[in-house]
Amino acid sequence: MSSTPVEVDAAVVLLGASVTAITHPLLYVKLLIQVGHEPLPPAAGTTMFGRPVLYLPGFFSYAQYILKVDGKLGLFRGLSPRIVSSTISTVVRGKIKRRELQSKKDEHQNSFRKLVQETSHEMIFQCLSKVATHPFHVMSVRCMAQFVGRETKYSGLFSCIMKIFKEEGLSGFYIGFVPHVLGEVLFLWCCNLLAYFINTYAVDDSFSQASTIRSYTKFVMGITLSVLTYPFTLVADVMAVNNCGLAAGLPPRFPVFKSWLHCWNHLSTEGQLFRGSRLFFRRAPVTLPPSVED
Repeated sequence: MSSTPVEVDAAVVLLGASVTAITHPLLYVKLLIQVGHEPLPPAAGTTMFGRPVLYLPGFFSYAQYILKVDGKLGLFRGLSPRIVSSTISTVVRGKIKRRELQSKKDEHQNSFRKLVQETSHEMIFQCLSKVATHPFHVMSVRCMAQFVGRETKYSGLFSCIMKIFKEEGLSGFYIGFVPHVLGEVLFLWCCNLLAYFINTYAVDDSFSQASTIRSYTKFVMGITLSVLTYPFTLVADVMAVNNCGLAAGLPPRFPVFKSWLHCWNHLSTEGQLFRGSRLFFRRAPVTLPPSVED
């Protein structure tokens, strides 16, 4: 018996929620690194060329530390808002995928104009999705950031909603929204445009594996561009906890930022715009001694 569209959507949502739960410890450790929480000392090591360096704890060491402090359930702090956010995102992505499959029926319209039209539609869907999911992202980030100061201000999903609305109003749910959306839109357009130009002008049809290469172009571009647009993600997450009453977002860890651009400039000045982008083989930042003038 063939599955109905509703059954397929339900299966996809369940799969998405499962993946979100499994990968949550990774994002939890990443978030703590993003806000500059380094509870474990660096370890001495060497590069592949034998040069001595100091390595900060990787994911497994950090996760073991969280297990020691909070137990197994501690690794899933802030999971419930992420599952709600993931469910909404999965539904939106499903609708986008259906539009893509429908548009592929018109193969003769494989033009730049068609690409711009499809990317514009996808951008609108993603922006609307972020409007719906960003409040849950803020809740999840704050729940996880409580580990730094051992606070219990944000607990359950409904408790988070009431607490944020009472203290900050509706705008509290959209702190860090602008850099989050800008990063997504920039990633989407750059990925689609680069993949189009490479597939159209760089891959020769006479090559036997041309179709295979074209099928992987967008995937490779996505990996590359996700690194380049990472600072937008970092700034959005730092802004979500800044000045909300948690130790992770207050001085002396962070100043109170006036805007996300202020946050970007602060992280850029400190050379920390890519903090948290790596979970393994993290080198300790080199701090140069101040110069002494005679």
